[in-house]
Amino acid sequence: MKVLRFSVTTTVKIFTGVPSPWVYVLVPREQTEATRLYADRGLVAIRVTLGESEWDTSLMPMGDGSQFIPLSSKVRKREGIEVGDRVSLSYHTRKR
Repeated sequence: MKVLRFSVTTTVKIFTGVPSPWVYVLVPREQTEATRLYADRGLVAIRVTLGESEWDTSLMPMGDGSQFIPLSSKVRKREGIEVGDRVSLSYHTRKR
């Protein structure tokens, strides 16, 4: 499969009401649709670039058909990101 490349500018959000809250950015539905064939057990392997940080992760299902990109505390600290901030990032699909 060919590598798909995307950019997102969105607000950093947090899942509350779970034992270990997740901080994330939501992926637009058009990108979710475009990566559907790349999913393995609901996850799409990606490489993310945000500021000076790059890391491998997965697009994760929200449960309503949309996907999100988790933002680890390490990346948030390095980039000075807080919940509610607007961020721009890019990502591309990769092989597992």
